[in-house]
Amino acid sequence: MLDAPDTAVLAVNLGTPETPTAPAVRRYLAEFLSDRRVVAIPPLLWKPLLYGLILPLRSGRSAAKYAQVWLPEGSPLMVHTRRLAEAMQALMPTVRVRHAMRYGAPALTHELDRLAAEGMRRIVVLPLYPQYSTTTTASIEDQVRDWQPRHPGVTVTLVRDYAVDPDWVEAVANGIRQAWATQGRGEQLVFSFHGIPQRLADAGDPYPQRCQASAEAIAQALGLPDDAWQLTYQSRFGREKWLQPYAEPTLWAMAERGVRRIDVVCPGFATDCLETLEEVALGFTETLAARGAQMRYIPCLNDAPEHARALSRLSIAALA
Repeated sequence: MLDAPDTAVLAVNLGTPETPTAPAVRRYLAEFLSDRRVVAIPPLLWKPLLYGLILPLRSGRSAAKYAQVWLPEGSPLMVHTRRLAEAMQALMPTVRVRHAMRYGAPALTHELDRLAAEGMRRIVVLPLYPQYSTTTTASIEDQVRDWQPRHPGVTVTLVRDYAVDPDWVEAVANGIRQAWATQGRGEQLVFSFHGIPQRLADAGDPYPQRCQASAEAIAQALGLPDDAWQLTYQSRFGREKWLQPYAEPTLWAMAERGVRRIDVVCPGFATDCLETLEEVALGFTETLAARGAQMRYIPCLNDAPEHARALSRLSIAALA
């Protein structure tokens, strides 16, 4: 048992609008899409396009999508992230565990300030992104690096990647086993990771290699042969080339080849959110049904005990 009353763990997720309304979504997207790690276009060129075209067009559409998956307690991402932090706190009672968001509230820097004001002298920042990318983990790292000089008495340790952590891999594999035990097993298992532009991978972002490593480790834990699973990428935005194979066309091709039962899991997401629930669980299922195939979505780990236990062990290891 770790006895560290001056130590905290801050689990950081991407973020979410506060309500499923166009104004709230607009505020959230404005912050998210203004991050140079997310959109590398020079601000002088990007800001007019963002505020003049993209936000007016996307805010209402995205709000309608959020409304389809919104929970009574709030945004799925927020609800599951909070519950995950609470589950980790129960496993680490002598360490202060909080959650934060890179975009939106509770803001990462605000939570860091609060922990420092409460006397925390060691903080583990745990991005809830298993696979490192310059578009996600590095953005959190940027904020931590900017915050650190103002608090020289606080040591911050950032967990950069846990794509093949054995406890996490086993937690994902066990979640898949549980789904198969309750709903049966499909003919194919598809791993759907959030995509990034191909140019970022070409420039050295290790994200595709980390996704491949995660998929291989999970498939190995499940004892799957190579022809029983497929890695894909979802959530492409804009017209440029993103990481391939793209998830939905890959699923369509499977259906056209006669595959009738397909399981889809999203191990790049720690918690269910708009992309897993609306895009995959609802959207992919509908378009596959139109092609004569049944798709079953396997939920993210969310606040499952195995997930909380794996992330708690990661956090404790970071303090060593």
